[in-house]
Order: sequence, then C-alpha cells, then structure tokens
Amino acid sequence: MSFLKDEGGQGAAEYILLFGGVIVIAIAALLIYRAYFSGNSGLNAAQDVNNIRTTSALQ
Repeated sequence: MSFLKDEGGQGAAEYILLFGGVIVIAIAALLIYRAYFSGNSGLNAAQDVNNIRTTSALQ
C-alpha cells in the first residue's frame, strides 16, 4: 500500500493547472482586446492613453 503515500506526481499536476489557468486568462484578454490588435479597426491605443492622461491631468 505504499503507492497510496506516493505524492510524486502531485507537484506536476499543480503546475499544469497553474499554467492552464494562465493560458486561459491570456486567451480571454486577447479576445477582449482583439480590436486593438487588429490593424484595420481604427482604434489607437496610444491615442487613447494620451486622451486619458490629458483628461485626468485637467481634473
């Protein structure tokens, strides 16, 4: 019954779950912000950041 006490694969399974979660979050972020990554969307992230900086500096 020594195989019940063997925890050698536990660390690997936890790393797989951790990396899987990170990959899912990265894919979700890409889907949310895909308009910024496509070149023909008409959106400009640099211009948006500058607009936010100027409006927050005025307040």
